[in-house]
Amino acid sequence: MLRHASVAAMLAAILAASPSYAVSSKAKEETCKFGADAQQLKGPERAKFIKNCMANRDDPRGPASEPAPK
Repeated sequence: MLRHASVAAMLAAILAASPSYAVSSKAKEETCKFGADAQQLKGPERAKFIKNCMANRDDPRGPASEPAPK
């Protein structure tokens, strides 16, 4: 049973970390809702996740202030 929970958690993390490449906005919204359901988000956290997912923003820290060194 623990193995199933860890697989589900890994799937949720992958879904949250990867951008949504949906064909239409309706399909993209369904993908974002699936990600929110997988993480069992409710209320404001769910709304924020879906809003960020629809906007392809998955980094809560925001943009980098300076470029990374080479």
